[in-house]
Amino acid sequence: MTTTRFAPSPNGPLHWGHAFSAIVAHDLAREAEGRFLLRIEDIDGPRSRPELADEFRRDLEWLGLEWEEVPAQSTRLENYRAVAARLETMGLLYPCTCTRKEIEKAGASTGPDPGSWAGAGGLVYPGTCKGRAVDPAEPAALRLDVEKALALTGPLAWEDDLAEVQQANPLTLGDVVLVRKDLPASYHLAATLDDAADGVTLVTRGRDLFAATHVHRLLQALLGLPVPRWHHHALLLDESGQKLAKRRGSPALSDHRLAGEDGHAWADRLRTGQWPSGISLGKA
Repeated sequence: MTTTRFAPSPNGPLHWGHAFSAIVAHDLAREAEGRFLLRIEDIDGPRSRPELADEFRRDLEWLGLEWEEVPAQSTRLENYRAVAARLETMGLLYPCTCTRKEIEKAGASTGPDPGSWAGAGGLVYPGTCKGRAVDPAEPAALRLDVEKALALTGPLAWEDDLAEVQQANPLTLGDVVLVRKDLPASYHLAATLDDAADGVTLVTRGRDLFAATHVHRLLQALLGLPVPRWHHHALLLDESGQKLAKRRGSPALSDHRLAGEDGHAWADRLRTGQWPSGISLGKA
């Protein structure tokens, strides 16, 4: 059975890019007579606002979508900690005290498709703390030793509905953070574990996360998790050619909903490529 999911973070209102992503996931599941899940990714520290989760549900209902809701990430912290401890025991994690500024100063290179993957602004970590003694009293993230991990798994591949079969090459992203200084899991670890726990068989998400999939495929191999297919769809862009984003104040769905506009009609327009004013579809 095809199972997809929409997994927003309650750190700002949903915008048209979220609507498009949710519709893609919803419709692919419905076409296959499968399941469409909603998972609230609410472990972003003080930026997470619980009240926004209810707004998300109203927005999805306004668009005419139907879903099954699974437990939010905040209920899964013990699992993240347990898996991180397992990877530590395997000798695959090392502590890192570097700040983003320090990473930039160290001459970090830019990863594939800059800004389009879940990392430190697209910077590839130069390995400053690898093999270095770190003061245990100093706040530290835990990074994955990708080279050591690949030595255990060997070559890996993954399949995208649009880009077809891909050879996994997580080395191009460097040693990514799996446990943040302030949180028990980074996006890489949490999303990979949650998709497996929720039985997701088709991971639908924006093209900006395409490169991150190389790391997620590696984690699946290390942890013996099922391997889904992926569907990285194109992104909606604003008038300046940038992807819609909460931090740039992209128009909120709730504004249109509260203004009494027809959400079902808007969803049908998005399905047929009729974008709101000032918005366009980027390259796939």
